[in-house]
Amino acid sequence: MLPFRYDTQLLVEGQNLDEDAITQHLSRQIPGDCLLVAGDEETVKIHFHTNEPWRVLEYCAGLGEIYDIVVEDMDRQARGLPG
Repeated sequence: MLPFRYDTQLLVEGQNLDEDAITQHLSRQIPGDCLLVAGDEETVKIHFHTNEPWRVLEYCAGLGEIYDIVVEDMDRQARGLPG
């Protein structure tokens, strides 16, 4: 059993995006691990393992336009099922 089930990945397009501020918010407000936030002031890629992917999407939608959204169930994948 994985402590954080959903591999959540997305891109955010906006203005004045701050990688450090996004990282701090996600790591403090949403339980998870393997957080990666990379990009520039206009486009940021986010990768995060969490049990609450909808919270990540909700927060990021407030930062700008979200797209290329992928949420995979790693527990199902570990059991050999489609994620």
